[in-house]
Amino acid sequence: SPRTPPPRPPPPPPTPPPTPTASATGPSSSTRRSAPACRPTPPAPTAAAPAPVAARPRAVIESPSGRSTAVEVELARSPEEQARGLMFRERLAPGTGMLFLFEETTDRAFWMKNTLIPLDMLFIDAAGTVVGLVENAQPLTLSPRGVGRPSREVLEVAGGFAAERGIRPGDRVRYEGLMRP
Repeated sequence: SPRTPPPRPPPPPPTPPPTPTASATGPSSSTRRSAPACRPTPPAPTAAAPAPVAARPRAVIESPSGRSTAVEVELARSPEEQARGLMFRERLAPGTGMLFLFEETTDRAFWMKNTLIPLDMLFIDAAGTVVGLVENAQPLTLSPRGVGRPSREVLEVAGGFAAERGIRPGDRVRYEGLMRP
């Protein structure tokens, strides 16, 4: 059965109209309770708007057939960030990865020292084309892994990601929310 709300309290007695020096702002006199007639009723407090959350940049990998896969990326720009990479991570959230940004295009090789999870590595040239893949790189090894082709960026994602999504050399990569220096 529906609940009946409690009875409303009676309205407050009317207050005298404001004097000519009173401000015309604020609620009407019928809603004022105890504010003096010579001072305007302060505005109701407003909640502060929440601070915008900065979205992580995304790499969007697109195949010639029209398939599109988006990955939220952490950026590795500095030599220190690039040396650490995804070392010591026990897991990588689905749909996320690390994008290594370099200033020059060259033949690159990566190792898996102190990397605890298998990774796929997408080597990307300056035009945004995937020039090669290393799939399911074995963790905790010092073997260099590369594709024998020049690249400017490398995107590391969880092992098996490329195969699950059908990512192949020749796919194109574009970035959203990425500010380049």
